[in-house]
Amino acid sequence: MSTYYTALGGLVLAAATLLYGVAASPAFAQTSALKGDVVETSAGNLVIHPVNHASLLLGFGDQVIYVDPVGGAAKYDGLPKPTAILITHSHPDHFDPPTLAAIGSGVPILAPKAVVDGLAEPLKANAKPIANGETSALGAIKLTAVPAYNTTTDRLQYHPKGAFNGYVLTFGDKTVYIAGDTEDTPEMRALTGIDIAFLPMNLPYTMTEAQAADAVKAFHPRIVYPYHYKGSDPAKFAALVGDAAEVRLVDWYAE
Repeated sequence: MSTYYTALGGLVLAAATLLYGVAASPAFAQTSALKGDVVETSAGNLVIHPVNHASLLLGFGDQVIYVDPVGGAAKYDGLPKPTAILITHSHPDHFDPPTLAAIGSGVPILAPKAVVDGLAEPLKANAKPIANGETSALGAIKLTAVPAYNTTTDRLQYHPKGAFNGYVLTFGDKTVYIAGDTEDTPEMRALTGIDIAFLPMNLPYTMTEAQAADAVKAFHPRIVYPYHYKGSDPAKFAALVGDAAEVRLVDWYAE
């Protein structure tokens, strides 16, 4: 369960997660095992299912997109099989070949070239490299790979420019930005029309809470989830964001 925070003149309002009931259907059966926030779109409900750290599932009709699945097959027991897998980059907290081998047989994979090159068969046969700026589609879900990289001098070695991806996905009339590992790049700050954003904040690899909050004030997502925040304080981030966005805090490290 998440907690929603919108700071209005210093007042932080918290409310429990709302889950919307829908009639039974094949599409609902595919996503009914997912637990988390439900966002209404013009083409049906989007279910946001956090897993751990940077791993999450997005359920949309008969589609279940796994993002950076790591941690072993047991973490995904009881969940619907992925219809597609997105990988942001090749670091082991985002790219875990044994987990992919256990859950990804026959599943389309979109990832940076370095990830695709590191896949063994038969996973590689279903993988497609996608670079910064390129577009693709997962059924009716449109997708664009966006840059994810470090900009601070003493962090440049972690995520070099041009090598790794974030993703912008369109679900009906809602647009979701999954930042991957990045700082508040000019490309991030120039984004428009983002309804939901997932932003990392942990040093030395990504951003500080202040950097992430400043980015939110630049590109104005409607809802933002801090994730990939081990060692950082998401409540501090929420306070810094203030009323610039609705911050939803989820415990990404619950056992």
